Amino acid sequence: MKGEFIINSQIATAPTDTITLSKPTVEDGAAMWELVNNSTLDQNSPYKYIMMAEFFAETCVVAKENDKLVGFVTAFIPPKRNDAIFVWQVGVDSSQRGKGVATKLINELLTRDACNDVRFIEATVTPSNKASQSLFKRLARDHDTQCVVNECFAEDLFPTDGHEEELNFRVGPIKK
Repeated sequence: MKGEFIINSQIATAPTDTITLSKPTVEDGAAMWELVNNSTLDQNSPYKYIMMAEFFAETCVVAKENDKLVGFVTAFIPPKRNDAIFVWQVGVDSSQRGKGVATKLINELLTRDACNDVRFIEATVTPSNKASQSLFKRLARDHDTQCVVNECFAEDLFPTDGHEEELNFRVGPIKK
């Protein structure tokens, strides 16, 4: 049953691996930060991850294997746009890559009561982040909908050199 998940329950993904998907707690914040710290993702402060778990738990998801955090998505519903969920960050431990964890995390997010009115998934992605681009295009394909990409934040908006522009990926409308 490799690669299968049951939300808020457990199912074997390999003979000895078990992944659970659930709402984060503030205790998960440090582990989310550590996962990002050991990756190529943009590092936010530890406070951001703790705050997201406390104030946005309904729109965030963690993946754990044997109680160890191995993936997460932080997201929120933008003010005045309750038909969209903005995915701020998706992190998956290198031990879980290629198993569909990121897709499962986002699909779990869409099942939440907080997302009842959500018809679009949005995220900003840099041009060099091919993995995230593939994730959102795959979500569009899996949900039999569109992935529209537009310019969002120009490179010159960022205060330091070397930050690429951020493109807006909008997946939807999602049929529920």
